[in-house]
Parts: sequence; structure tokens; C-alpha cells
Amino acid sequence: MIYDDFSTDYDRFVNWHGRLATEMPFLQKQLREVGAQRILDTACGTGNHAIALAKLGYDVAGADLSTGMIECARFNAAASGMDIQFEAVGFGKLKHTFGAKSFDAVICLGNSLPHVLTTEALSAALQDITDCLKPGGTLIIQNRNFDSVMQSRQRWMEPQSARDGETEWLFLRLYDFDADGLITFHMVTLRREGEGAWIQTDMATRLRPLLHEEMITMLQYAGFSSITCYGDMTGTPFNANTSGNLVIIARLSEKY
Repeated sequence: MIYDDFSTDYDRFVNWHGRLATEMPFLQKQLREVGAQRILDTACGTGNHAIALAKLGYDVAGADLSTGMIECARFNAAASGMDIQFEAVGFGKLKHTFGAKSFDAVICLGNSLPHVLTTEALSAALQDITDCLKPGGTLIIQNRNFDSVMQSRQRWMEPQSARDGETEWLFLRLYDFDADGLITFHMVTLRREGEGAWIQTDMATRLRPLLHEEMITMLQYAGFSSITCYGDMTGTPFNANTSGNLVIIARLSEKY
């Protein structure tokens, strides 16, 4: 999968210092409000949100389908002096790996759920998350605002860059809007040493543009209630036309 290939560059691509400084206060607020202590970071990537939560005293585990990402997450945790369980499993196998009713909250950040391409698979993924949560547990999702993406047909996202000594990287992201209603997401990486020639790699994967109303319906069907939507990970109101993200806070019904 593309994220195995991209795992070694992912922490260069993401400005983690800036991202965590922006997102962690909002994340902490949501977790404090429900008294959550045991947290599962699913589709955790290289583990930086999980590590940040563990440093704050939360009991955290992480999961990602990419073995490359999980290897990086374990390395990052060890380098930070944190003992965190990271497992290479994806949606649908979380309950089997971590146990039923094991978590107060599950977080699913970084536009991960759109990698689930069918309604049936999304329903199964949300049911798996439901099964991992204790009654009344909280799910926090961060997706792109695909209502805006599909309306504007905006193909390009802001380029990212990184430098380490004489090595320089440029990361370019774009969408192809496919005839079947899905999106092909391209990550183009340019790398060079000093003033040498740029070396290009292109990785691609398909996404399902999950719209706001569809997400609400699917979450309600999975047993979630008290669903609140925001436009980013600072808590600004969600606007289907202008928000960059769709951030959802959903609480599982107590009967589960």
C-alpha cells in the first residue's frame, strides 16, 4: 500500500510541532468533557497524536493498516520514552485486536475514513469502532470537507516542503475526480541532494468523498448520538461551503 512507501517521509511532510500545538487543546477539551482516559488512535499513522496524548497521562493504544507506519510509530514512541501498544490492523479488526468495550474514546484523524470505499465497508468499520467503545463512549473524526471539495472541484492542495542538511523534499497533492464518483488521491514527492536533479515519485490511492449528511446518517445508524460538527481542529463552526475540514464529535448511546 502507498502508506508503507510513504511512511519514512510522513514525519517530514507533516509539521508536527505546529499541528499538535493547534490540535491538542481541542482534542484534550473533548476528552476532558466526557472523562475519557483509555483512548484508541485508529489509522494512527506514525503515532504522534497517540504519543502526545500519552505524555499528557492518557492510556493510549494505536492501530494502522500500514506496517510501515506502525514501525515508525513504535520507533517514535521509543524515542519519546513512551510505552504504547501499536498494532498493524485496519478497520474491521480493531475489536478482535484490542477487545470489546475497551476504550472511552476512539480518534480517527487525518482524513482516514475516506479510504473506506463502499457503504457496506464503512458501516462495518463504524460498527467495529462501536464495538471497541464502552457505553457512552466518544468518537472523534477528522476528514476533509468533501462537500466543499466536490462543489468546487478543487484538485490541488497546498504544497509542503522539508529540508534536512543538504537534502530537500517537496510534497505535492492533487485529486482526480473519477467517473464512478470516487477520487484518486496523488502524492507527488520531489527529492534532491544539494543542487542536484530532482527525483520524483508518485503514489496514488482511491478515496470516497464522504459528505457531511452521509457521515451523520452512518454514525446514527451505528448507534451514535449527540453528534456535533466543526470546521477544523480548533472548534470553529462547520460550514459546508468554506470549512477545510469536517470534524465530528459523536457519542455512543448508553445502551451500547
